[in-house]
Amino acid sequence: MIVSSHNRQTRLGLAALLLTTCLGTSGWAQAADEAQPKGKIEARSELFAKDHADQFTSWKGTSESKERTDALAEDPQMVVLWAGYPFSKDYNKPRGHFYALTDVRETLRTGAPKTAEDGPLPMACWSCKGPDVARVIDEKGEDGYFKGMWAKGGPEIVNTIGCADCHDTASKEFKEGKPALHLSRPYADRAMTAIGKPFKEQGRFDQQSQVCGQCHVEYYFSGPTKAVKFPWDKGTTVEQMEQYYDEIGFADWTHALSKTPMLKAQHPEYETWRAGIHGQNNVACVDCHMPKVQNEQGKVYTDHKVGNPFDRFDQTCRNCHTQSKEMLQGVVKQRKDAVTEIKLKVEKQLVHAHFEAKAAWDAGATEAEMKDILQDIRHAQWRWDFSIASHGVQMHAPEVALRMLGTALDKAADARTKLARLLAAKGISHEIAIPDISSKEKAQAALGMDMKQFNSDKAQFLKTTVPAWDAEAKAAGRLAQ
Repeated sequence: MIVSSHNRQTRLGLAALLLTTCLGTSGWAQAADEAQPKGKIEARSELFAKDHADQFTSWKGTSESKERTDALAEDPQMVVLWAGYPFSKDYNKPRGHFYALTDVRETLRTGAPKTAEDGPLPMACWSCKGPDVARVIDEKGEDGYFKGMWAKGGPEIVNTIGCADCHDTASKEFKEGKPALHLSRPYADRAMTAIGKPFKEQGRFDQQSQVCGQCHVEYYFSGPTKAVKFPWDKGTTVEQMEQYYDEIGFADWTHALSKTPMLKAQHPEYETWRAGIHGQNNVACVDCHMPKVQNEQGKVYTDHKVGNPFDRFDQTCRNCHTQSKEMLQGVVKQRKDAVTEIKLKVEKQLVHAHFEAKAAWDAGATEAEMKDILQDIRHAQWRWDFSIASHGVQMHAPEVALRMLGTALDKAADARTKLARLLAAKGISHEIAIPDISSKEKAQAALGMDMKQFNSDKAQFLKTTVPAWDAEAKAAGRLAQ
């Protein structure tokens, strides 16, 4: 796809001209003064709605993407790839920001804790779900926020992704009607500095993407408090992060079949965007996902209905591209189809590798014999996961995804070649049988997962615990009335 430099310069000039008009007038100051004590973070986005009706109304539009799509039902092989990890229980495709809090409460991955000390996941699992995270960090410090299990945050993290996630709503600049973008998560600020892009030294377009990059990134849980850290010490490519993880000996979990120390990619959109053609041309996240639009009175504002750029083609893609919407949609579809095709091939190889590794262990393989094999499986699945976990990679960096998947396929093949030799040495020359994993339910049953119990426990949790959380939050004034 061709980027028009003339259109790009025109758009940048217009964006600069609209810097203040898109954010409204001095109503920011009134809302901020009424909403929060000086120096404190206000997590209740509703309190800014009166003076920011357009932004707030468009943000509420993210509730329109309410349909849940079961990714495991579409592709049951992933159940096997995540065996022993919560993602094998439940993995839905992402919905709008409006549902961030609802979805983390309702997913089977967070379990059904009965007390604030119950597992299975740590507090860090709230970290991208709303501005209360920034509020609690501001009040208690990072250690005070991260320490403890996920259920501890139930009555505290009660407002979904909103204003204070991206804007410093207590700042003088914000009150004067300026964007006041900031990194509300200190760990994100440290990560940007680690890659040579300290937030305060960046231009506005870099800062816009960095704000999104607080959450749309790869991360892991570090140290005794399981604090969020971005693995960017060596860089943001898949190989650099892989090297970083290997050197510190980190694993998200041990695979239930192959006993491989595994890595689970999260949602590395910032990293793949940065490597792709849009990132290389300084096209920011907001250019495509939050364009400038006009309301009925002709006032220009930033559309907070974060979504597919094709839904607002004339305000997004058209600013740089001369091709038709239909033509560009066709290009994106071709790239998505190519990524999906090789993705499924990698998955098939990895499914076999995990079952073959289990057979090798069962046949008496030693840790020394399995070491290189497990490393190949680890690296293959990490690269596969990094590719498919990056939502919209077919737009951001399809060439990066295809290259990563190609190396994943090679490494999975290497693992299977070594396993064939090892199994033969153990007297096993026949093909290792794979159970029926043709549906999500069959794959989960093949792994011995008690899904009936998981679902029953979750239903009870949602019926009793979550309402108690909300009642406590309302009594404490953490939810808008």
